[in-house]
Amino acid sequence: MRPTRVEPGPGQESVWDYPRPPRLERSDDHVTVVLGGVTIADSRRALRVLETSSPPVYYIPPGDITGGVLVPSDRTTFCEWKGDASYYDVSAAGRTERAAAWHYPAPTAPFAAIAGHVAFYPGRMEACTVNGEQVRPQPGDYYGGWITSGIVGPFKGDPGTSGW
Repeated sequence: MRPTRVEPGPGQESVWDYPRPPRLERSDDHVTVVLGGVTIADSRRALRVLETSSPPVYYIPPGDITGGVLVPSDRTTFCEWKGDASYYDVSAAGRTERAAAWHYPAPTAPFAAIAGHVAFYPGRMEACTVNGEQVRPQPGDYYGGWITSGIVGPFKGDPGTSGW
């Protein structure tokens, strides 16, 4: 059962206007990721994946991520749109978050541009920002969307939303 869409205000996007299958787009948003008090990613070249009912997921190019903070994990998952995902443990300043970031080594053709780019679970990091605004993590422990004041829902991820 589809929930009631929140009407976006000026300058906002509704996740219910995002497509399915998802769309990939370049972003000039300034995105940062902080762990252990250290900014481990800082980019204005991220790619956003937009999918119905989910807030955007930012994929950051490897050149905008501090070297040595990503350690391959043995966790893997599969996305019907993007293909097989591999995960990283993320470590900085003595803090480690297991399987807290992921990437697609060989994504499907429509998502080829995200190959090698890395997405972070904002709820597992100390802070993630978009244009200086600290994001809220998408509900649940599977999806990794970044919620800002510019995004309205409701959002997939809470109990009972798996059928959206």
